[in-house]
Amino acid sequence: MKAVVQRVLCAELKVDGQLISEINAGLVVYLGIAVHDTQQEASFLAKKIANLRIFEDNNGKMNLSALSLGREILLISQFTLLGDCARGNRPDFELAERPEKARILYEYTAEQLRLTGLTVKQGVFGADMKINQLNDGPVTILLEK
Repeated sequence: MKAVVQRVLCAELKVDGQLISEINAGLVVYLGIAVHDTQQEASFLAKKIANLRIFEDNNGKMNLSALSLGREILLISQFTLLGDCARGNRPDFELAERPEKARILYEYTAEQLRLTGLTVKQGVFGADMKINQLNDGPVTILLEK
């Protein structure tokens, strides 16, 4: 399981021109689910994301988490994170989980994030989404389990 975590001032997600989700300051998380991933990996990443200290404290140090600040999360399913480009120029997605199981783990991850007390908004699984976000910093962290 892979997650790209980006600190943002705001973000919005649209499908077919219709606003589906939006957040104020918080994190946009792109989540890629691999073959053989389980709820264990999802729980680990959810806890890590909620407690990731990438927000600045009063001294300008990255010392605060989304959880400690009550920030929002926009969680977006992103199977292309599992693209393998080692051979050729076209990504191979053999490592990406099949949609049926990936959807279940995506929803489970969202629920695990909500159980921490965070407000979690979501994209539309499998949809062609358009995402506008205003990155803060920018700060981008890659997590993998």
